[in-house]
Formats: sequence, structure tokens, C-alpha cells
Amino acid sequence: MDALTLLTSRFSSARLTEPAPSGEVLDNIKRAALQVPDHGNLRPWRFVIAEGRQALCRLGDIFAEAAVEDDPAIGNDLLERARQLPLRAPMVIICIAKAVEHAKVPLMEQQQSAACAVMAMQQAAFAQGFGGIWRTGAYAQLDFVKQALELGEDDEIVGFLYLGTPNGEPAKRHTPDPAEYFSHL
Repeated sequence: MDALTLLTSRFSSARLTEPAPSGEVLDNIKRAALQVPDHGNLRPWRFVIAEGRQALCRLGDIFAEAAVEDDPAIGNDLLERARQLPLRAPMVIICIAKAVEHAKVPLMEQQQSAACAVMAMQQAAFAQGFGGIWRTGAYAQLDFVKQALELGEDDEIVGFLYLGTPNGEPAKRHTPDPAEYFSHL
């Protein structure tokens, strides 16, 4: 797939099934994450891969425990939903912004670099025939999740990238008119 086609046709796939990317395909996805804009070469990111039923269930347990800590009166249906969230794909890559104080590179710019890594990984997956969807949600902000994933005090989860093989046709999308969003100075 050429780069322009990738950039203008990429879409998110919410329904994902086996197989997950592996081998050289997964290596390409990892390499794409490490090639994003990175002012000062700070490499302000870290990635945790949850792959396979055991790891995905462990991530689901973390979500469930976080949900209970956030709301001790949570209902069983919402608790079970939290536990099942990671099982929507055969692989979840958790992207963590590991921003550090720097005289020339603001924290926000470092977090944006980590966000670019999520997009680059999703594009690399798409270019190789896989699908993905970038999710955040409340679990990206809960302290219990951050502690369970061993994040530092200033670290932030910028995304959970769900990856796998698209299951079904993509949803029909409306392509916005660029004129609605761009102007000239």
C-alpha cells in the first residue's frame, strides 16, 4: 500500500478477531511507533503488549479492580463489562507517555509524540492488512490502572490500541470536505 492511499483511506475497525499481528508484521508496527516526531530524541513513550487470553484477561482484571476502586457500589453487569473490554481484540498495545521535564520540549509535546506513536502503529497495522482501533476512556485515567501498569507519577496512558483481523465490513463513513476545516492566512 502506498503512503498516500494509507493516509487517505485508513479507518478504525471496532470488530477484531484472530489472528493478531505477529512476527515481521508486529516488528514493523513496533518500528513505526519509534519513528514518530520526537523533539530532542527524548523517546517519551513506553508500550505494554497484552496478547493472548491470559494477558488480555489480566488487563480485564485490572480494569475491573479499577472500576471497583472508582465506584465500590458498581453493579455486577458493569463490573463484568470492564473485565471483558480487552477481549474485543486478540491484542492490545497500551501506549504510555513518559514525559520528563525538559527546557526546550514541553510535557504536552512529549505526550503528543506518544499519541503519534499510537497513530503510526495503527497505520502500520492497516498497511499490512490488519485492523485496529485506538481507545482511551476512563480506564486510561484511573490511578489503579496506572499503578498496576507501573506508570510513574507523571506518566499518562495516551491510548489502548486494539489490534487484530477486521471482522466484517467497515462502517460507511462520511468523508468531510477539507474546505470546511482549512483556511488560508
